[in-house]
Amino acid sequence: MHPEIYTIIDVETTGKGINGNRITEICVVRMEDGVETDRFVSLVNPEQYIPPFITNLTGIDDQMVDDAPLFADIAERVAIITEGAIFVAHNVNFDYNVIRNEFKRMGINFTRKKLCTVRLSRKLIPNLFSYSLGNLCSSISIPLNNRHRAEGDTDATVILFQRILDLDPEREVINKFLNARSKEATLPPHLPARIIQELPETAGIYLFKDRGGKVIYVGKAINIKKRVLSHFYEKKNKEYLLGQETFQIDYEVTGNELCALLLESEYIQQYFPKYNRAQKMPVNTYTIISYENRRGIIQLAVAKTKYRHSATQKVFTKNKAIEQLLALCEEYELCPRFCGLQATFDKCSHYSLKNCKGICDGKENVTAYNKRVKKALAFLTDTQETFVIKEKGRTIDEEAFVYVDNGVYRGFGFVSDTSQISHVDALEDNLLPKKSTYHTDIILKSYLRNKKNPTIIALGATA
Repeated sequence: MHPEIYTIIDVETTGKGINGNRITEICVVRMEDGVETDRFVSLVNPEQYIPPFITNLTGIDDQMVDDAPLFADIAERVAIITEGAIFVAHNVNFDYNVIRNEFKRMGINFTRKKLCTVRLSRKLIPNLFSYSLGNLCSSISIPLNNRHRAEGDTDATVILFQRILDLDPEREVINKFLNARSKEATLPPHLPARIIQELPETAGIYLFKDRGGKVIYVGKAINIKKRVLSHFYEKKNKEYLLGQETFQIDYEVTGNELCALLLESEYIQQYFPKYNRAQKMPVNTYTIISYENRRGIIQLAVAKTKYRHSATQKVFTKNKAIEQLLALCEEYELCPRFCGLQATFDKCSHYSLKNCKGICDGKENVTAYNKRVKKALAFLTDTQETFVIKEKGRTIDEEAFVYVDNGVYRGFGFVSDTSQISHVDALEDNLLPKKSTYHTDIILKSYLRNKKNPTIIALGATA
């Protein structure tokens, strides 16, 4: 029988997640067949400033590490003491990746099999309130002295790991965690494997939640399970920090990517999750407005609109709105001055629009001019159609639909694949009403522009 060799490790760092994080102290205890055979403890000069909040937590400050060795000075010792051993730590991905990155800076590939005492504890010591090292030690009476120092935390983890070994005498759980095909080593420390196993492999959205149930990230996926797992394979700082805070994952199946995109956008606006960057900042959008001036002339102008909250008008970026207004001026022979396309109060002198019939110079009747303005406004309204987009449903005998009313997104729903949708009234019982926003408008425009042969059904207007 091969000897069981483990190294139980803890590092203190400058506190910058994974990337850019440097070690300030390290402790490694080597155990062979349950007996400590070697120990290495050292402060480490991180070659960077130690933030005050880290000093308050660990007691390690810049002065303490000023004369300490660089990691390059102790790298060989760390490599030797961990050679041929399984790397064990409480929240192992943190310690392992920090050490691995230190070696990577030296051009050395550091690779060890690893075990996480957080995940092993969740499996073998279930139903505890918290699996942080402090709370776990308190719950099962493990002495924890010199907290947040490398040797103090390592000593407590050694005792914890010995308890774990006693609870798994046949090493069934440990061997499962060490299996190369097992996802256990890559999962966040606080997330039960059962939650991942139960995720569906279909299109929809997923929500990462913290300890208190607050939504911290919303994502969409064609395959929910595959996409969620991909977050935990990533070595980026953001993905690591997201994993550290995730305690629960909820999901909603949509059956197709379009509804998933629309639902993702809705939830980002609703929950404002800390790890979502896209769609969080308010977006300035513009619409074409009309108003009557003192002479009774209907003027047009481009104005900002709070479209991120609701949408009943056609909206654009500022440049697109100006382009649309220029096109209306040319098509309906409108005056650039009364469309806000030039600032002068004299008669119009636009560089490219020359079709004005003289309303600005008193040469055209107001009634005749306003008639053309109304036609232009009617064109803007008439070009906004009422239709549904049909997509795959959540099951094989179901279809999804997305409802657009006069160019405005109104929601989506699901119907039997035998249902006939030809009129707005047919949607009422199955429509999930949604808000139209700038982002849903962008999603739908992108879909209609890029989707090959979309199934679109024009609808009769509401009564």
